[in-house]
Amino acid sequence: MKALNIKLITLAASLAIAGTSAHAAGFQHGVAADQQGKPLEIGIWYPSPAAAYPMEMGPTTMSVAVNGPIHGMALPLVVMSHGSGGSFLGHFDTAVALADAGFVVAAVTHTGDNYADQSRSVDIMDRPRQISRVIDHMLASWNGHTSIDPTRIGMFGFSAGGFTTLAIIGGVPDLAKIGPMCRQYPDDFACQLLAKSGHPVAPSRAASVVDARVQAAVVAAPALGFTFAPDGLKSIKVPVQLWRAEDDTLVPHPRYAEAVRLSLPHAPDYHVVPNAGHFDFLAPCSNALASLAPAICASAPGFDRVAFHTSFNAAVVGFFRKTLATH
Repeated sequence: MKALNIKLITLAASLAIAGTSAHAAGFQHGVAADQQGKPLEIGIWYPSPAAAYPMEMGPTTMSVAVNGPIHGMALPLVVMSHGSGGSFLGHFDTAVALADAGFVVAAVTHTGDNYADQSRSVDIMDRPRQISRVIDHMLASWNGHTSIDPTRIGMFGFSAGGFTTLAIIGGVPDLAKIGPMCRQYPDDFACQLLAKSGHPVAPSRAASVVDARVQAAVVAAPALGFTFAPDGLKSIKVPVQLWRAEDDTLVPHPRYAEAVRLSLPHAPDYHVVPNAGHFDFLAPCSNALASLAPAICASAPGFDRVAFHTSFNAAVVGFFRKTLATH
């Protein structure tokens, strides 16, 4: 993984892949207003009684009911934050699974840190604000907002999105730790990204960007986990499900997910995925995506990403069912 081309990673990590859902899920493609930046592209999945049909978006095919009617009231909401250089499609299979289970899901394409534009990829503290604007949109402006229970909101984040999630729920990173860590481990993905950008990192502890509306969080392979150690997560009170890929070379053990696990004030629902790599948390690759971006599609010999995602999505759904249960 050390020799991965960053432009390839950032393009490829935005894309997820052919697949179908066993049940219908409604889908809308829209934007959320951001007073401090460009409108935020979002994908929205939700329970729908309409029939699902294959829909293609680039190399991604998903079985959804496009603009189908919404089914249910007082539905829980889950917002999603992708990894560096990603898009709202990065975890579409998990979004479909949640919609099938009765959740509304809103996944954002982060401004300045997506497959088409990496101009602000190192401005990681701008991401939590964008998530808050998506929540604002879903609760006030989305055409189905009256079907959402504003007291039952969760968040899912992968890689840089995992960092974003931790910041949203009360984590306060010490960004001054990045420089020394990167001098010691220059091959870490974040360190390569910073070196390539030429931008300095803020030399102090970042201000809190907590959004108290988020009541539960799933964090997978969190970027910059070491910046939260030892006490940057002490204020987190919501339940956390934490995932680590055993053979992750982009956010290696123990500096990332393990640092988060040890810093959380309450033990998370912790999962270590044997033989998995960083990109195995992305949806299984179609042939089209595998041809376009093989770096994110090549799992280790013997690792079945399709089978893993069946259990992964079930665990994520189960966690949010438990933690965002009706009061």
